[in-house]
Amino acid sequence: MKKVAVVYWSGTGNTEAMATAVAEGAKAAGAEVTVMTSATFTPDKVDEFDSIAFGCPSMGDEVLEETEFDPMFTECESKLSGKPIALFGSYGWGSGEWMESWTERAEDDNASLVCESVICNEMPDDEGLEQCRALGKALA
Repeated sequence: MKKVAVVYWSGTGNTEAMATAVAEGAKAAGAEVTVMTSATFTPDKVDEFDSIAFGCPSMGDEVLEETEFDPMFTECESKLSGKPIALFGSYGWGSGEWMESWTERAEDDNASLVCESVICNEMPDDEGLEQCRALGKALA
């Protein structure tokens, strides 16, 4: 059984709803899933999981959340080479540029992106939640 981590930061609950759907998808595909916030995830935990979904909304000028999520992700980057990961998050303005930048960053880390990143404008709708479940299944 694959061990999947779903690690996220959420300010309004939108990205948390996405994280829940990602976990549902991975569980439905037979994985053992651990959901945690970015505050409780540390680089030493990267090796405990077969694959990891990282979720973070767009903040400010289309960047990752800067006080908690981005520092955690930065600390984990050196351990992501070859690791199957997926990225997801919500946004309220802009074009989703933060996700393009984040995806490039993960590719530069030689992480193995298992599927296209999922972004949702504000609270995910049924289609967005289904995309999140598919992302979870891809990780499992």
